[in-house]
Amino acid sequence: MVDEILMQAEERMEKALSSLRDNFSSVRTGRANAMVLDRIKVDYYGVPTPINQMAGVKTPEAHLLVIEPWDKSMLRAIEHAIQESDLGVTPNNDGSVIRLPFPALTEERRRELVKQCKTFAEECRVAVRNARRDANAAVEKAIKNDNLPEDEAKRAEAEIQKITDKYIADVDASFKKKEAEVMEI
Repeated sequence: MVDEILMQAEERMEKALSSLRDNFSSVRTGRANAMVLDRIKVDYYGVPTPINQMAGVKTPEAHLLVIEPWDKSMLRAIEHAIQESDLGVTPNNDGSVIRLPFPALTEERRRELVKQCKTFAEECRVAVRNARRDANAAVEKAIKNDNLPEDEAKRAEAEIQKITDKYIADVDASFKKKEAEVMEI
């Protein structure tokens, strides 16, 4: 019973951390990274489609992404979707490919990106704490319904807190790493 509760709590915490890593990967740093396009959807014949599923995305140099759609008629739609996004990059369309030049980030923009990352990290911490709260509630319920011994419940709560502390430390470490990456010139 207790092992199941611990396993579910850890699973939820791991999902929260995985989601945080996905969010961090979509935040652009000084270098061009194809993952910044993952959130941008293009209307592809009535279906919102990620750019990487309708075009080849290459990184020929550190500050440039080249998008080569398989269906050339989608060039305008891709260009429009990039302009409408909050990417902060102006696409150059030459009729066959779209080039995305990533300028060096200004100090102000770096600070905005760090704030965004801080928000992602805080959301993850909240998700981890929610998993802890739910696990503790499940332990309390087990005491009442399944006659779980009090000492067993205390051990379970201590274990839940230990797991929570580990995941919060992982979130903090991930944030520190991303912050250093964003602030790096």
